[in-house]
Amino acid sequence: MEAVRDYPRPPALVPTTRRVRIELAGETIAESGAALRVLETASPPTIYVPLTDVRPGVLVPSGHRQTFCEWKGPTSYYDIVVGDRRVQAGAWYYPEPVEAYAALRDHVSFYPGRVDGAYLDDELVRPQDGDFYGGWITADIEGPFKGAPGTLHW
Repeated sequence: MEAVRDYPRPPALVPTTRRVRIELAGETIAESGAALRVLETASPPTIYVPLTDVRPGVLVPSGHRQTFCEWKGPTSYYDIVVGDRRVQAGAWYYPEPVEAYAALRDHVSFYPGRVDGAYLDDELVRPQDGDFYGGWITADIEGPFKGAPGTLHW
């Protein structure tokens, strides 16, 4: 069992040993055995998939305004498009991550609550509360988690 209160600040960037799968509109749009996890105090892990493991054409630059992470740098967003279905700002990435997080270049993270399924191995993850953070909650992760109303600046 991992407790998010034990995750470091600044966040750690580590490979995951679990296979990642993302589904939308009845299709697998990403699958990877080479994903990275960001572990940050009070947040469930955030999973980043190499762009090479995402189905071509499903990620479209979003009109969502750019944001900024104090640790990783400027954040840009993708809409996810499968057939007639479009998920606004369903994924994000760091086009120019700061040096300490340079491994995130050419990776993308999906909000598990904005896709039909986000899996680690065969476990369907639960999305982190709120609409800002994109943590992946699994049976082996213990909270409390920030993200719900009133927890944005824990």
